[in-house]
Amino acid sequence: MPDVILPVLDEAAAIPGVLAAMPAGYRPIVVDNGSGDGSAEIAAGLGARVVTEPRRGFGAACFAGLLAADAEVVCFMDCDGSLDPAQLPLVAEPIHSGELELCLGARAPRPGAWPWHARIANRVLAFELRRRCGVPLSDLGPMRAARRAALLQLGIRDRGFGWPLEMVLKAAAGDWRIGEVTVTYRARAAGRSKVSGSARGTLRAVRDMGALL
Repeated sequence: MPDVILPVLDEAAAIPGVLAAMPAGYRPIVVDNGSGDGSAEIAAGLGARVVTEPRRGFGAACFAGLLAADAEVVCFMDCDGSLDPAQLPLVAEPIHSGELELCLGARAPRPGAWPWHARIANRVLAFELRRRCGVPLSDLGPMRAARRAALLQLGIRDRGFGWPLEMVLKAAAGDWRIGEVTVTYRARAAGRSKVSGSARGTLRAVRDMGALL
């Protein structure tokens, strides 16, 4: 069954709920990226495998989790409570069946879950992917699944917010079968997203992703 890579930076309030909702057989790997609120200790106390990545950056945390995983199929998911772990099988099944080689969760937002600036930026990036690469995606969603060995062979180099886009770009360049399924997107459990919760965070993500495009 899949390993689930959960990049974490100060998500103490959300971790218990996320881990409790993990489907049977899906093994969480919490990658602590410098938390100061005891996130790593909470995750370990709840039975999750914890990996420490001192180099700050979303991509750095994702890559550390990918190296630590040993399952054939790996999933990635935010650990802020905005995504429902119970929907991970929807994203992983097309990989298990061989229908797709990279599957993303296209977010269906509930009211208040997705700030306007983040939604517009996401739409622009998805449009550019379709226009330039012919990739049939409506959302660069953070819930996704692929085979671990294949991901490592892509050689993703970005260690910041460009990691999710570089994954799709390199998969498209390799003629991977890429698709998406709909998943629920809700307001995070507590606090504010490091990426979409502020205009500054959105601009950082756009900067990193725009450089790759």
